[in-house]
Amino acid sequence: MKILEKDYKHGKVTVIPEFLDDFWLLYNIIQRGDIAYARTTREVRLSERYERPEKGRRISLILGLKVEKVLWDRSLNRLRIHGIVCDAPEDIGAIGSHHTLNLTLNTPLTIIKERWLNYHVEQLERASSRRTTPIIIMSIDDEGYCIAILRGFGIDIVAEEQISLPGKYMEGERLKTLNDMFKSALKALGNLVDSIGGSIIIVGLGFIKDEFLRFMGENASDLYGKVIDVKSVNSTGKAGIYEAIRSGVLTKALRRARIIEETSVVEEFLKRLGMGRGDAVYGLSEVERASILGAVEEIFITDEKLRESSEEEMVSLENLIRNVKSKNGRVRIISVEHEAGAKLKSLGGVAALLRFPIS
Repeated sequence: MKILEKDYKHGKVTVIPEFLDDFWLLYNIIQRGDIAYARTTREVRLSERYERPEKGRRISLILGLKVEKVLWDRSLNRLRIHGIVCDAPEDIGAIGSHHTLNLTLNTPLTIIKERWLNYHVEQLERASSRRTTPIIIMSIDDEGYCIAILRGFGIDIVAEEQISLPGKYMEGERLKTLNDMFKSALKALGNLVDSIGGSIIIVGLGFIKDEFLRFMGENASDLYGKVIDVKSVNSTGKAGIYEAIRSGVLTKALRRARIIEETSVVEEFLKRLGMGRGDAVYGLSEVERASILGAVEEIFITDEKLRESSEEEMVSLENLIRNVKSKNGRVRIISVEHEAGAKLKSLGGVAALLRFPIS
């Protein structure tokens, strides 16, 4: 994320989203009631002739919207901001009408809020200073392969293929099937690296991953040089990728990846909760009670909870965040786009690790 202009005192920030992770961040920062400005296109009719309206023509212009809804279109890699036009050239008659800004990468966006919350500012500043290399994870075994990009919001599956491997007594057909899969996987990896760059991690069940690595070394030495880790897992496909993340076998290779941190803290919370020691609580009311007692060491809130709460609940969450920070507690926003975030969502979207047990 590139910040072109920031004036938090007057509520105005102009940014340029550079990576897909930036869309996830903006999706969670832009709220109902904010004002958003961006270049867009709109059909206008500038005059009427002989009592018949002139055929409209589409023009490019900058519009300001009072935001009603924000949608993240992952299939088309764009952010859709829907609202009511509050600022536009007078001659097009757009004020008060509905419009949708379709924001693509590298498109400037201005956001105006009545008040920027501290955690929104922190997320924005962190994104502006982050320049990480994409991480590509491939899970491959005798049932097929799955390729994913590790993003800030979670795992983004970009290619999958399943195979039916012939038995060991059909060695010729078995080798041909594996060879065809290796070619397909290598092509998919090559196209992805050509598109986004990045480093590659290979995980898998059994010895197939090692054979594929050897195949890669013989047929695509440039890709082979981008492999930074190879690990064994007990699950296949997408489940194997999640297992690798959850078990921590990729922690060293992915030490900067947000999803690893989020998975680790959620698993620690679930571990403490399962032990029944009273030093882990969930649910807004329970976490608020722990916060009042000064017991909260770290609070976890899902991005969806912050994005979709009612105004009354949002006030409670903001007060909770301020109270936790005032007592030297940490606040962590967890994405629901990955497995750990989904687990936290099932517990109400709010949880906390405590400094000491409470009854």
